[in-house]
Amino acid sequence: MGSLWQEFDREELLRRVARLTPESTPLWGRFTSCRMLAHVNDTLRMATGDLAVAFKRTPLRYPGIKHLVIYALPFPRGVPTAPELLARTDAAEFARERDQFPMLLQRFAARPRAGPWPDHPAFGPMSGSAWGVLTWRHIGHHFTQFGI
Repeated sequence: MGSLWQEFDREELLRRVARLTPESTPLWGRFTSCRMLAHVNDTLRMATGDLAVAFKRTPLRYPGIKHLVIYALPFPRGVPTAPELLARTDAAEFARERDQFPMLLQRFAARPRAGPWPDHPAFGPMSGSAWGVLTWRHIGHHFTQFGI
């Protein structure tokens, strides 16, 4: 299983994002490449506690379900996301978002894995290890959305 805690996995994400262009089109969904990058970057900010996202009451907080979704089940397409993770997407600039991505990955990796970590708005309390896997999978999901 990949994780943002693994240097190899972070480097692979950097290689993938380097192939993204402003003209890249999604294989599904409504994001443009720029909007997707802003969303992914804000997800990294949420994971590090730099972006507050409102609590959402979901069954994903139950330990068994949480574990399945974070570690095993494929990411479904078109799942609603927190408004805070879409707030900047319309005003985002592609070059700026792509330039920020490596810095945000490094900021995540520089945190102590043992915590403390912010609560996830849908999954609730999560360990640094769980954040590393979930965020890696989420970014990969969106990169796959654009064929990279």
